[in-house]
Amino acid sequence: MKPAAIRPAVAADIPQLLALIRAYWEFEGIGGFNAQRIEPLLRQLLATPALGAAWVAEAQARLVGYAIVVKVLSLEHQGLIGEIDEFFVMPEARSLGAGAALLTALQTQLAAQGCIRLELQLGVANSKARAFYQRHGFTGRDGYQLLDKPLPR
Repeated sequence: MKPAAIRPAVAADIPQLLALIRAYWEFEGIGGFNAQRIEPLLRQLLATPALGAAWVAEAQARLVGYAIVVKVLSLEHQGLIGEIDEFFVMPEARSLGAGAALLTALQTQLAAQGCIRLELQLGVANSKARAFYQRHGFTGRDGYQLLDKPLPR
């Protein structure tokens, strides 16, 4: 497989992006995938750069990976933070540079947009992803643990 080309996602990518998102959710064991609910959110993200951005890795006219980053204004860090919401590369495209290229592209663009920090959540058992992110300079934040709570709809 040729190296993937990295570019910002566009609305025309949404059908292939939905397939990648489904594959990622299955890989991570995330339940509740519903394309009809996710598609409008993708459209909103792509149309509203202040919310964040998405990038895709494309090889041989097919998307083989994607990254979605949302932006958060942090008083603690005194500026905009990018949070990697989803990051996935298809198994057949792994270890060929697509993930590293996606990460480089999003870091470059986020820094140019004024983001001062990049964060992500990672499954405890996902040792391969942990090693990937550590090779690219990510570290755990001592003394902190992610907590979350669903809000009523």
